[in-house]
Amino acid sequence: MLIDQTNPIFGCMFLGHLNSVEGRLWMKRIKSDLKTAVMGSWAVWVPNHTINFAFIPPSQRLLYINSIQIGCNVFLSFLGNEKIKPEEKGL
Repeated sequence: MLIDQTNPIFGCMFLGHLNSVEGRLWMKRIKSDLKTAVMGSWAVWVPNHTINFAFIPPSQRLLYINSIQIGCNVFLSFLGNEKIKPEEKGL
């Protein structure tokens, strides 16, 4: 779990693929959204895996994790489809 949560390769692959398929600049998207995606992943998966292994019976673990995954996919979808904010210039 530690390797999975500290490795942003999935976020880079998701955002890069999404934007290359849509013909957009994917490096800008990765620079602007990767931190949010990784922090969101940490906020969701670390507590939910803890709950899963501590309290959920083994026969129900897959259902629990898949239910959480639906919400995580919605979050990534919104993140991947929002407009890139222009860089603010200081005065």
